[in-house]
Amino acid sequence: MAVPLYEAKADLFRTLGHPTRVRVLELLVQQPMPVKDLLAEIGVEASNLSQQLSVLRRAGLVTSARQGTTVTYAVASPQIADLLAAGRQILASVWSDTEALLGELRETS
Repeated sequence: MAVPLYEAKADLFRTLGHPTRVRVLELLVQQPMPVKDLLAEIGVEASNLSQQLSVLRRAGLVTSARQGTTVTYAVASPQIADLLAAGRQILASVWSDTEALLGELRETS
């Protein structure tokens, strides 16, 4: 039996529910990167990054390629960039509403 679409979407959003995973995707939409560069950019322990990359790989959001001892990761779909951009746009909208409300509150104080 197929998983309902709403459950599949919920799984996707759960996968995106970790800051390290989001940061990895933000970096990888710019360009594929080897693990050592991801470690330098993100500043987490190697074991933590490995765990988060594994989650992203199992979810089908990233791919990996090995060349010698170097493993390079890339986003699996260009639409991931669109998803991250949509998240930024939603946050900007929500935060601008919050800033406007805060401004109104300050004016009435």
